Amino acid sequence: MKAGEFEYRFCEPLGAPRERGGAPPVYRRTVENSMVIERDVAVAMRDGIKIYIDVFRPANEKPAPPLIAWGPYGKHGHTNYHEVFPNCGVKPETQSRYAAFEAPDPGYWVPQGYAVINVDIRGTWYSQGDATYLSPEEAQDYYDLIEWAGTQPWSNGKVGLSGVSYLTSSQWRVAALNPPHLAAINPYEGWTDTYREVVRHGGIPETYFWPYLPGRWGRSTTRVEDLLTEVKEHPFFDAFWASKAADFSTINVPAYVVASWTDQGLHTRGTLEGFKKIASTEKWLEVHGRKKWAYFYEPENVRRQQEFFDSFLKGIPTSVTQWPKVRLEVRERFYVGAMKPENEWPISRTQYTKLYLDVKTGSLKRQAVPEEQSYSYDARSEGLGPHGAQFDLVFEKSTELIGHMKLKVWMAPDGADDMDIFVAIQKLDLAGNLVPFAFWTHFDNGPVALGWLRASHRELDERKSTEYQPILAHRRELKIENGAIVPLEIEIWPSGTRFEAGEQLRLIIQGVDVYQHPKPTMEDRHEDTVNRGRHVIYAGGKHDSHLLVPVIPEKTR
Repeated sequence: MKAGEFEYRFCEPLGAPRERGGAPPVYRRTVENSMVIERDVAVAMRDGIKIYIDVFRPANEKPAPPLIAWGPYGKHGHTNYHEVFPNCGVKPETQSRYAAFEAPDPGYWVPQGYAVINVDIRGTWYSQGDATYLSPEEAQDYYDLIEWAGTQPWSNGKVGLSGVSYLTSSQWRVAALNPPHLAAINPYEGWTDTYREVVRHGGIPETYFWPYLPGRWGRSTTRVEDLLTEVKEHPFFDAFWASKAADFSTINVPAYVVASWTDQGLHTRGTLEGFKKIASTEKWLEVHGRKKWAYFYEPENVRRQQEFFDSFLKGIPTSVTQWPKVRLEVRERFYVGAMKPENEWPISRTQYTKLYLDVKTGSLKRQAVPEEQSYSYDARSEGLGPHGAQFDLVFEKSTELIGHMKLKVWMAPDGADDMDIFVAIQKLDLAGNLVPFAFWTHFDNGPVALGWLRASHRELDERKSTEYQPILAHRRELKIENGAIVPLEIEIWPSGTRFEAGEQLRLIIQGVDVYQHPKPTMEDRHEDTVNRGRHVIYAGGKHDSHLLVPVIPEKTR
């Protein structure tokens, strides 16, 4: 199949539907718990291909707004999160047996007067056609289903979109097409730029989570997009990767966007970029510091989702119009933080502050370091000391850092022509102990924030970059002569953290992932490295190596 300037690659499915509980489609209708449940409803797309959906709707047959959960994980697949992912924090009582993976729970929404539609997208499970993922063709299918849902006799004609991760990334894509019956979206932590946010962090190939996904997405009786072959064929950001991102300037639908600081390396950046870029005038942002699945299903947060959808899908007056445009959790430590209202993202009163690297003392200084310094570490070993570099700053007063950080650092390879660089921001308490945060869906020992860079990808997209957010062009490879000193600008993903007087910020720079857990734990890894020899950091004098941090002053009363 061709799309624009490239051709999709396909492969045989990576698993049979039956292996994960899928059964051949047979339409059936039941009434359970005051719900009409229609399973394996066939819906024809514009080219005649049929996909299969499950519809849950009120038994009283009153017109209901449909909520669509669009993803490749299997419409039949209830997940016992606490059993499959025991540390993810999802409480069993927050879900019914009708809930599909990362999707709104019909057990809650149908009694509130909504319909829920779970989808097996084209080419997955028993739906017809070949599967492509987050593609223009998939967005057209999603458009067609929205229009189908908005014109059914049981529908009130106002369609909403909901769900986490892929179920959010697909929302961005279809919302850009503006289907007439689409009335509201609730993007809940999903990437927007597959290349930069999942496949190549800072240009470094991700080697564990992305290869894991085809096994989850690729249950099919037809063909599925061969993601791993396409990654090899498209090492730079080209038309192929651009096709998997939405045109945010055309998204005008009301949006309640929920992000987290905790999905460093997966959804944090993209969700915030989506909110920032969409053209919707009615949009709200909430950023938390918790584990995403647990947060999505917490009753208080489900009620907030309902307030939003009640307003835009049912026309019921709710408190949404009084919500602050932005609510941010300022984290202090694991699951401790305060929600604070703001007017915009990024916060307009941010004072971007340079903290200069002092390699002799391993500290960050508020004033430029006058003397030139250098420090080297083993490029392929983990840990600190000779295997990495760390720089600490002790806060003299309570300080909140909320937003984007950037590391500008001058470095040189010693024994190589390239460098893979891994950056972490951490918090230390008054006793100098590491303060852990929630991380991904199931870790309790995470960082404040992370950043990455393959030095040969250091070229910036000057049109898109800002003072505080360097955007890499990823158009070509710029190797470095052995020993040559080059300036590098490393994007550090957004975060929101409070430091009390006497607490410390720590910057770590090293040549491997800073956070690694035993396999087969689900996380991102970067094991296809270019690192050899040593990395040399230069600071002081003409080498203005510094960490740029977003200091938020108290609001003027």
